[in-house]
Amino acid sequence: MSAVWSAACATVKRRKVQTAVIGLVVLCSTTTVLLALALLSAASAPFDRAFGRQHGAHAVAAFDRTRVSDTQLARTAGRPGVQAAAGPYPQATVDVPAQWLWVPSGPLTVVGRSDPAGTVDRIRLLEGRWATGPGEIVVDWPGNGTPGPDKLGTKLTVRGAPAFTVVGFATSMSKSAGAWVAPEQMAALNPSSVQMLYRFTKSSTDRQIRDGLSEVTAGLPPGSLTTTQSYLTLKRAFSAVADTYLPFMTVFGVLGLLVSALIVGNVVSGVVVSGYRHIGVLKALGFTPNQVVTIHLTMVSVPAVAGCVVGTLVGDVLSRPILRDAFSGIETGSASIGVGPWVYAVCLLGMPALVVLAALAPALRAHRLSAARAISAGNAPRTGRGLRIQRGLGGTRLPRAVSLGLGQPFARPGRTLMTLAAIVLGVTTVTLTTGLTSTMVAFGKHGQGNGATRVNVEAGRPGIGQQAPKLSDRQVEARLRSLPGADLVTARALTTVRLAGYTQTAFADFYRGDTEMYDSEIVKGHWPHGPGEAAAAPAFLNQHGLAVGDRITLYLNGRQARVTLVGELVEGHARAVESTWETLAELDPDLRAIEYTVELADGADAEAYGRAVKASDPGLYVLPGDATNTTTTTVVGFSAVFTVLLTVVAALGVFNTVLLNTRERRRDLGMLKSIGMTPRQVTVMTVTSVAGLGAVGGLLGIPLGIAAHRLLVDHVGVVAFPESMKDVWHAPELVPLALAGVAIAVLGALIPARSAARLTIAKVLHNE
Repeated sequence: MSAVWSAACATVKRRKVQTAVIGLVVLCSTTTVLLALALLSAASAPFDRAFGRQHGAHAVAAFDRTRVSDTQLARTAGRPGVQAAAGPYPQATVDVPAQWLWVPSGPLTVVGRSDPAGTVDRIRLLEGRWATGPGEIVVDWPGNGTPGPDKLGTKLTVRGAPAFTVVGFATSMSKSAGAWVAPEQMAALNPSSVQMLYRFTKSSTDRQIRDGLSEVTAGLPPGSLTTTQSYLTLKRAFSAVADTYLPFMTVFGVLGLLVSALIVGNVVSGVVVSGYRHIGVLKALGFTPNQVVTIHLTMVSVPAVAGCVVGTLVGDVLSRPILRDAFSGIETGSASIGVGPWVYAVCLLGMPALVVLAALAPALRAHRLSAARAISAGNAPRTGRGLRIQRGLGGTRLPRAVSLGLGQPFARPGRTLMTLAAIVLGVTTVTLTTGLTSTMVAFGKHGQGNGATRVNVEAGRPGIGQQAPKLSDRQVEARLRSLPGADLVTARALTTVRLAGYTQTAFADFYRGDTEMYDSEIVKGHWPHGPGEAAAAPAFLNQHGLAVGDRITLYLNGRQARVTLVGELVEGHARAVESTWETLAELDPDLRAIEYTVELADGADAEAYGRAVKASDPGLYVLPGDATNTTTTTVVGFSAVFTVLLTVVAALGVFNTVLLNTRERRRDLGMLKSIGMTPRQVTVMTVTSVAGLGAVGGLLGIPLGIAAHRLLVDHVGVVAFPESMKDVWHAPELVPLALAGVAIAVLGALIPARSAARLTIAKVLHNE
């Protein structure tokens, strides 16, 4: 075995260029694959782990206590398909009149539980203690970490009940409530429903959850089940933004794997062909065919392992900003966002294994060669390969260097096809990235309407330490319209509402004024303008099983409003619905706006307008300008990184091909130089040998990139791109893309071409 290792190490040292190519290719591919797998892992594993630790409820169900008794509900725990159940717990919905810490005004679901433990939905206490006495409450904390002990002891005021003292903060992965009190305190809240928490034996699909609930309610009075919530909805909301990035990362990861396998196979095939004599010598010295194969596999394994380790480290560093952006602003509960160990194991073990498999087929070619045949075969291609095509090209009026270069690929058709495939994938990547960049840039501008400058003004809220405006709601709007530079003004009120048939509350935005400025945010239907109209984002529609044209009922302060979904937004919060001021009047006519958006006239000074706003009322706060769309920045940035990586990898494949070709044709180059071919003509001939492949690769890669772009933008669940954002391909953009393949080929061929041009006749003949 020591002899095999020594021979393999000698081969690695002798073939430094091929070793470096394999290492760089594997490094780039590992980085790409790790990013895709890291996002896939973080999109599901953290939620599943936290949900499992808390024995989360597969279904949270609320029942009308006037229709069903606690005894009847307790018996549902023994129904077929129920793995475990908890409850019944009294449940009430109270109204928070004004923003309190992170809780907006609107309904808050309060449940009476004696302790946070239980067989289902074990609530994790983050700060303080559990509520046991009169007037005590534990509030749900939606984010990471803890709110801090300084928030304990604060007062939470609700309508129609005494103020509560916050004694603890907790989190539930089931989102079964917004707050908890001792069961004895529920009488003061007039609970109208009872909560049951279920875990089913089968719960992997929405249909299985529905079947489980149907089995549970089979023996109960009709109409007793009022609202339900599936954990699958929570899981989809948890990973909604991550799922946006996942298709992009997956496509680039697959492209990286394909290019890596092609180039490794091409490298090993070239090593075998160009090393016939070396293989023959090894066999003549007593190496068995299996040992010869082992030498070649070891030759690729050494740089593959090194490249894989470095690529894993680079991918780990790059994955952190992606995960930070993908899970920012969402309710993570007790889930700890991170990458599972299996991701690193797959990359560190799987990538070298893939390299060995890619190298196995050409390495087996060395296994079959006998010593005599290998030694006599030499290095040159077999006579007759591509001669007919080369003679045909020689009869054209093309310069001799060009005709000779165009004929070279036909001498090694297998190597040529693998090189062409690498170029095609490189052009596909460039085309895909170009389309994604155009789409995402348009997406980042979609909320800017006609491009006019907008100023967002917030009405001060004493609940978060701000001074309240002196002017009334309508007076504020009128004042903003009267200030110099204002063109259009809209007011927005925010509250939480309950949706009929759903346990978890939703955010509701209500608009009045010049709402036509938001027409550009609609991808299907129209922006709500009249009473009873609403719009929502794709994530909201998908998670609630709704579509444009459906009707939903909103509940607030004991009132209800029936609204029709008349529009689908390009994007938006998964728990938010947009409606009109007329709809708000049905629910809470006293609620005032918290934010005003002012679209300025052409040429108006935004800073001067902001100063005028502040001078008009100290309770008005001009918000910073719109931040850069992080999704757009992330997708465009990492698409560019992946494109550079895969383009370099494809160019390395061309580099390897040209290097092998020039080494095999050293005798031919010496003869051509001896009859008068100049170094410049040698360079032209060598570059031309792959430039034709680059042109063909460009023509094949463009339609593949366009198809991949359309496939991606059509399957992003949280964004509904309008056709104007998808239609990014026009003739002027396709011309440089058609030359991308030539650019990749020339980039890879230039260095070995110049090396071949510098070969002297004496050196070639001396080697012969």
